[in-house]
Amino acid sequence: MSSERRIAFLASQTDDAQAALSAMVDAYGQHPPEAADVLCALGGDGFMLQTLHRHGALGKPVYGMKHGGVGFLMNQHREPDLNARLDAAEPAVLRPLEMVALSESGTSTGSLAYNEVSLLRQTRQAAHLAIELNGQTRLDELVCDGVMLATPAGSTAYNYSAHGPILPLGSSVVALTPIAAFRPRRWRGALLKADTEVRFRVLDPYKRPVSATADSHEVRDVVEVTIRESRDRTVTLLFDPEHNLEERILSEQFVV
Repeated sequence: MSSERRIAFLASQTDDAQAALSAMVDAYGQHPPEAADVLCALGGDGFMLQTLHRHGALGKPVYGMKHGGVGFLMNQHREPDLNARLDAAEPAVLRPLEMVALSESGTSTGSLAYNEVSLLRQTRQAAHLAIELNGQTRLDELVCDGVMLATPAGSTAYNYSAHGPILPLGSSVVALTPIAAFRPRRWRGALLKADTEVRFRVLDPYKRPVSATADSHEVRDVVEVTIRESRDRTVTLLFDPEHNLEERILSEQFVV
């Protein structure tokens, strides 16, 4: 067992990830996240997001190994030479979005989003939303299936599927992207400075209910959602040099 670095191995519940967890613990030992130097997440991108939400407040760097579907935030799995890979890994510092959602009942719910905050219609009827930026109304009424605010790290995920732009890491911008906009029909969204405070107001919440989701945390029947970049929370992901996240985001823009 290597004593070079205290590692906390975390794994999704898939058979593949659980088998990898057993092998990695046998080879490198196991430490609780609070006492570890680095967290090693075994799974897919969804499990990486769970890890960041669950343990991000510890301030420990996270190194992911792919045992899932997409794995955009993960490195390839290899059991040997993990400490050498960690020594050579390149950091990517992510700053999440902070969402505060006010529901019809008057409840205020806060949550973090490392990928995106999305608002979606709850029924067959389109959502009617107003958009404010730093307290100023910029769009009186957006009729749509939904709308999202995506970080650079999340811009290649749901945002890209909704025809939003891919954002470079470190660009200090976020993507405001409509989902199936009906009116204004030609509005394609906006690029905003990362420190912009974005507020969505649901114009007809009783007839046209809307939910808000920060990564995987959903709040239903919202009437107002405020989003801003976190001022005091960051997480550091570690990537093999050949699997550099910044390079992968750049490469995604040249896939034909």
